Amino acid sequence: MPFEPRSCQARAPDSTPRGNAISAELTSHIALAFALAFDAFAVSVAIGLRQGNIDGWTVFRIAWHFGFAQFGMPLIGWVAGEAISGFLGGYAPWIAGGILLVIGANLIREQFSSDDKRWKGDPTRGSSLIILMIATSTDALAAGVSLALVGSEILTPAIIIGVVALVMSGLGLAFGRFVGLRFSRSAAVFGGLVLMGLAVKTVV
Repeated sequence: MPFEPRSCQARAPDSTPRGNAISAELTSHIALAFALAFDAFAVSVAIGLRQGNIDGWTVFRIAWHFGFAQFGMPLIGWVAGEAISGFLGGYAPWIAGGILLVIGANLIREQFSSDDKRWKGDPTRGSSLIILMIATSTDALAAGVSLALVGSEILTPAIIIGVVALVMSGLGLAFGRFVGLRFSRSAAVFGGLVLMGLAVKTVV
């Protein structure tokens, strides 16, 4: 009996670092998901402003398409990253950080460009919607590559990225006419800064 407390004390330090590591990784995945979702959010706000009142089914349909694209693109990027990671050796984390840095800088740059998010045709359906799905998820594709290069698993972050994008897109569509483009662009700039912060965290 006297030995039982000592055995319990010996096991306690082992579980704490592991739990902290899991919590830190989950936090990074959530931060990445929100940062990537700001581009889809900005586009959704622009659609909401252009279309005016949008019915609930249309909001769900567009948000589902954006969320699905944001879920699938990291999977494709991760497979590509896994294929090349073995050839990069110790440079892999630096390249992963560089990818996130470029994504973040590009997201910020886009908010100050002269492009007003205008599209030909109806952005809520057909080829216009498909083009927007791809355009708002290319960053997620690159992020999937970076996740592979740092040795992360992909299913959990891909699900988080997809769900967050779906929710953020739905909010942008439903409340776009209230929040306005200025707010959405400020949020996207913040998302770019988060991505750049994650890039630094990758290599430090």
